[in-house]
Amino acid sequence: MAAQNELLHGTLETLILKTVAAAPRHGYAIARSLEERTADVLQVEDGSLYPALYRMEQRGWLQADWGMSELGRKAKFYAITVAGRKRLAASTAEWQRFSAAISKVLLTV
Repeated sequence: MAAQNELLHGTLETLILKTVAAAPRHGYAIARSLEERTADVLQVEDGSLYPALYRMEQRGWLQADWGMSELGRKAKFYAITVAGRKRLAASTAEWQRFSAAISKVLLTV
């Protein structure tokens, strides 16, 4: 169970990094983007999102700055750092290896 939780946490972090790689976003926009891009298969709860953002900022993968949201509210915007881009590349490669291995089992007769 611990390994499964670690995989899920790592996957969420990778998805967040990918989402902010194009442009800085605030937490709500990150969650909505992930939900939209997965056709609502992923529902990112605040209780998972904000601790992940905090961890990633502490690790140096994200940089946060205060700004104004589209609705004119003060919001913390997260941008990917150089270290975050390296982590994204490594995590993406790990995910590709993992998903290829699982696909070999599930999709072959």
